[in-house]
Amino acid sequence: MDSAIGSSVYNFIELVGTSSKDWEEAVSNAINTADRKLTNMRTAEVVEMDTRIVEGKIVQFRAKIRLSFKNEVEPETL
Repeated sequence: MDSAIGSSVYNFIELVGTSSKDWEEAVSNAINTADRKLTNMRTAEVVEMDTRIVEGKIVQFRAKIRLSFKNEVEPETL
């Protein structure tokens, strides 16, 4: 099987990060948690943001991200 030089395979997962402070911290929390187990992370796309409200007050910011990371398996072995 011929393979192109520099070809790669990427995986995507969705995660939800939370914060009592703001959405930026919620995104960071999701990425920092993923970083403990994943290597070669490439991009994080924020796909959804929402809040949890209790008695008229925002108590939690939530950010759903789509995270890509490079697959460690060479494409020709899949």
